Amino acid sequence: MIAIGGAIGSGLFLGAGGRLHSAGPALMVGYAVAGVFAFIIVRALAEMVMYRPSSGSFVSYSREFIGEKAAYFAGWMYFLNWACSGMGDVTAAALYSKFFFPDVPQWIPALIALAFVLVVNLLSVKIFGELEFWFAAIKVLTLVAFMVIAIVTLVTRKEIVPGQETGPQMIFDNGGLFPFGFLALLMILQGVVFAYAGVEMIGVAAGETDNPKKVIPKAANSVGWRIAVFYIGSVLLLTMLLPSSMYKSGESPFVTVLDKLGVPAAAGIMTIVVITAALSSVNSGLYTTGRVLRSLAFNGSAPNFLGRMSKHGVPYAGVLLTGLLYLAGVFLNLLLPHEAFEVTTELSAVGIIGMWSMIMVAHWAFWRASKAGRVRRPAFRLPFAPYTNIATLAFLGLVLVMTWFNGETGKIVVMCIPAIAVLLVIGWFGARKRVADIRRHGVGHHFK
Repeated sequence: MIAIGGAIGSGLFLGAGGRLHSAGPALMVGYAVAGVFAFIIVRALAEMVMYRPSSGSFVSYSREFIGEKAAYFAGWMYFLNWACSGMGDVTAAALYSKFFFPDVPQWIPALIALAFVLVVNLLSVKIFGELEFWFAAIKVLTLVAFMVIAIVTLVTRKEIVPGQETGPQMIFDNGGLFPFGFLALLMILQGVVFAYAGVEMIGVAAGETDNPKKVIPKAANSVGWRIAVFYIGSVLLLTMLLPSSMYKSGESPFVTVLDKLGVPAAAGIMTIVVITAALSSVNSGLYTTGRVLRSLAFNGSAPNFLGRMSKHGVPYAGVLLTGLLYLAGVFLNLLLPHEAFEVTTELSAVGIIGMWSMIMVAHWAFWRASKAGRVRRPAFRLPFAPYTNIATLAFLGLVLVMTWFNGETGKIVVMCIPAIAVLLVIGWFGARKRVADIRRHGVGHHFK
């Protein structure tokens, strides 16, 4: 359920509206292509988990098969991803709550949302898992309910737009699969990749799973059909019900359809679901960054205090540090209520691409180690390695390049990359002596 929750979020519930408007039914192709690579990334990570389960996940594997610099880069890029997307999702929860409380200042619901999820994460991993289960269940049930309504509408041939029959002809009567050309598809790739951010959660959660070698293959393989059903299936239904031009940025495409069908309280119900999706992301962000920061601290790539654990097995120092950054997101709502969401989510994409690339490079190094006879690959493997690794890295590189052409915000994001690189280099020079000390004397010496 954590894997399902990670793959379905506000990128689909909210972001699909604007992308349908700008690219049309080609969004299906975008989700399918990015979905293939997301599945490859999950399979690569799952293979390494089967080799050795670890809550340090890809940071731990980067360290083992590449080196400390790679682990340092992977961990801090992951932190950048979740720090920025978490601030964005705290903002999103606040924005959506204005539907019910229009007169309440935006920063107040943002603070309430953060406080609630922070307390849950600090109590125990069991409560986190329980909450994430229900968050995921709400999202899945909502999508299933929408699909049932959509299929009934299509089967009964009900017209939503006067003079235009619902069905496949809705796509072909409005410009076909690529109404705005192939370039429009390339322009939305960054947003499509962002929608899949979180699928790597199964690798992080594996370290605290009772029977990872049984559960992880099942979870990893389910990514494929989840993407096919929930993303591609949803977009196919949306494009067969209404012309793509009727969807718009800032409004859930599901609300657009349900409103046109006259479903009572559609906007209110979907707003609750999107708030759930945002809280789920904040919840996952606190969980994963706490574990990854602890892994970094244990090996010297982060300050010692981030390795501290509570008596309930929660890495509370890392969770609190991430919570403080999310608090900055709350204040960002106070200062920039209209720009806060876009700024933070666009920046998080850099972290996603960096972290996913590191998973594929680490797996490639793992594959090479197996060929040299240093490790044995498990039976559950990434198919066609290392060619799938090379193809995935090329795809992620293309997404990063296309970011530059994605309006003013895209240019700002790309221009931030040198600054992020400088900060990473400075941080590494500050940490390398501690890393070397741990390699000589061991973790126990480090934490005395």
